[in-house]
Amino acid sequence: MRIVVAGASGLIGSALASRLAANGHDVVRLVRRPPTSAGESFWNPDTQVLDPAILDGADAVVNLCGAGIGDRPWTRGRLRTLVDSRLHPTRTLTSAMRKLANPPAVFLSQSASGYYGTGHGKQTPGRAGHASSVLPQLRENAPAGEGVLARLCVDWEKAARTAPLGVRVITPRTGVVLSRSGGALGRLMPLLRAGLGGPLGNGLQHWPWITLDDETAALEFLLTADLEGPVNVCAPELADVNAIIFAIASALRRPALFRMPAPLLKLAMGHLADELILADQPLDSALLASAGFAWTHPTLQDAARWLAG
Repeated sequence: MRIVVAGASGLIGSALASRLAANGHDVVRLVRRPPTSAGESFWNPDTQVLDPAILDGADAVVNLCGAGIGDRPWTRGRLRTLVDSRLHPTRTLTSAMRKLANPPAVFLSQSASGYYGTGHGKQTPGRAGHASSVLPQLRENAPAGEGVLARLCVDWEKAARTAPLGVRVITPRTGVVLSRSGGALGRLMPLLRAGLGGPLGNGLQHWPWITLDDETAALEFLLTADLEGPVNVCAPELADVNAIIFAIASALRRPALFRMPAPLLKLAMGHLADELILADQPLDSALLASAGFAWTHPTLQDAARWLAG
């Protein structure tokens, strides 16, 4: 397949582009600087500059653009950046597709578990270090939640659906991506390795986690799977933050005793803590499983061992 990737410099994008190339696909990376190789093409989504010819003949377009959600405090300016860095690239891509006589067959445009808002689970505790099970889990037909991230995801997915008629649009609602090199636990992993980390808040909030390896595998799978619209992309095992942190600490053979209370998190991070760290999102990945996807790290124990190296 010839696949055009926007956002190929980020954590997920760089890993996905490398995976696709390794699996024999012809990958074209969209870049905002002068291209340095035949596998790169220039665009500027901020000013809607994209030559439609770049997409002509492509089998699929992958859109992973977006400024980091938790990288900086949510000032008014930062919130504008979070929105613009997602909507501008998405609209630029769909606009270019609409100018083609034969647009790409597939448009995979990232979304996030933030679509569902916060506070869905009942937060019933289990044994420390073990995944808990709370039903019902959130499926793709659940309504959008409240808050900054929910509104952002609604608009993000709406922008993706402006692709031309006949293009199969997929909006993966990705959860917390676990990576050895960064991602959601980027700042916490060094503390856990040093034995200085611990759960966040009461630790009963559910995070829809997935390893970076499985995230990129799922995105590649969705390019050819018989699915359309939103798809929850997370591991099949439901787990709360206590379970996730204790599993990783156990794999690292370190204690995880330094809990960060919710009030301190809110004081330090404001609304970002409520919507990103303390959000309770028990997602159901049954749709992805029913399409035939097989996880490399389906359990928290598998993921923790992989993270620990």
